[in-house]
Amino acid sequence: MGMTQKALTIAGSDCSGGAGIQADLKTFSAHGVYGMSVITAIVAENTYRVSGIMDVNPDMIDKQIKDVFEDICPDAVKIGMLNTIETMISVAESLKIWQPQNVVIDPVMYAKNGSPLMALDAIETLIKVIVPLATFVTPNIPEAEEISGMTISNIGDMKVAAIKIHEMGCQSVLIKGGHARGDATDILYDGHKFYHFTTSRIQTKNTHGTDCTLSSAIASNLALGYAMADAVKLAKDYVTQAIVHALPFGQGNGPTHHFHNLVQKNRRQ
Repeated sequence: MGMTQKALTIAGSDCSGGAGIQADLKTFSAHGVYGMSVITAIVAENTYRVSGIMDVNPDMIDKQIKDVFEDICPDAVKIGMLNTIETMISVAESLKIWQPQNVVIDPVMYAKNGSPLMALDAIETLIKVIVPLATFVTPNIPEAEEISGMTISNIGDMKVAAIKIHEMGCQSVLIKGGHARGDATDILYDGHKFYHFTTSRIQTKNTHGTDCTLSSAIASNLALGYAMADAVKLAKDYVTQAIVHALPFGQGNGPTHHFHNLVQKNRRQ
């Protein structure tokens, strides 16, 4: 048996299991990647509301990161919810020390129901200290608008925003077009060229955790050694299937099905 690749998620936890750390660990596992986690915040949420956020103090975040890197060094790191400026600075300092090869940053600002998950004054810090550390930044359209400071209403705007975000110091930007109408087109910009990924829109409200899941799938594929565009293409395919097989749980946006492949395989046997 070959070496198992390893991935670390640095993010908030979702007690309802569909997003955050829980979605990340499920996604890593579904890709055959060994998953580890550093919890930045404990979020009380379900499919229709966020009722509380408790931040983990920066010292404890530093200790978690140090203990992971000193013992089981990850092949890729996914960064999700960084709720406060202090959290961002602490994570950035740690990453500068450990220099992980692949860093996928999902700039989580809002939950699916619109609840804010990042302090507004933290966006500037996100741009200054977090974005430059990224191999990949994966904002959706509202997040890309906040980071680039512009309105995005078509694919041309997405490209302009991608260039602006790339100039902030990251290696590549994936702007997710899921918030647009019609078919969803994501735009990947690597500083040299643009790649388009278009998937037909799936009519479902059960999309809780799709952003977390996509960024973790990209991190998994980078850990497995795939090139950038391939890592995105495979991650998109995985998430599309996870949405197609989404679980109609809860009263709001139900969770995607992270282990749809495994379940189908077991049924076939």
